[in-house]
Amino acid sequence: MRNIAMTAAFAAMVLAPAAASAQAIPGAVVAVVDLEKVSSECTACKAAKTALEGQVAALKSREAALAAPLKTEGQSLQTAVEALKGKEPDAALQARIKAFQTKQQSGATEIQRQTVQIQRNQAYVSQQISAKLGPIYQQVMQRRGANVMVEAGATLASGANLDVTNDVLAALNQQLPSVATTAPAAPAQQQPQGR
Repeated sequence: MRNIAMTAAFAAMVLAPAAASAQAIPGAVVAVVDLEKVSSECTACKAAKTALEGQVAALKSREAALAAPLKTEGQSLQTAVEALKGKEPDAALQARIKAFQTKQQSGATEIQRQTVQIQRNQAYVSQQISAKLGPIYQQVMQRRGANVMVEAGATLASGANLDVTNDVLAALNQQLPSVATTAPAAPAQQQPQGR
């Protein structure tokens, strides 16, 4: 009987701190932020969007400038090959075909390189904005007394008094008036060295 009493007392001592700590979690005070509105209305976001759209437009323009003469030259070569009626092209025509293929490959490589750069630029803009938003969320939560922040798109419904979007937007505009829209150069790939 004494062992049972000691076991019960021991269990009570072990479980009491666990129960106390479980009760120490405060009630959730939720704040809601509309990230779509923040990303479409922040000053730096609008300027970056315009700059990135300009980069995409310049890429499309360059692609068209490369494609037009290649199309004309390709049609000319096709006509010359068809005129041979199955005969083997002479050395001059083979040289023209090879030069054409080199130009095609060079143009494709240029467009691919620029496309990758634009993607890196977009990621760099997002990275700069995200880096600022994390601390802003904490500041807004602290100022408004919240201990949880959720994105408006992740909620089914919420009261207007929970919305802190304007607070986040104002802080972002103040702390990040602009962003760089050209990513730093990618680190060079190191070539493996022989032994």
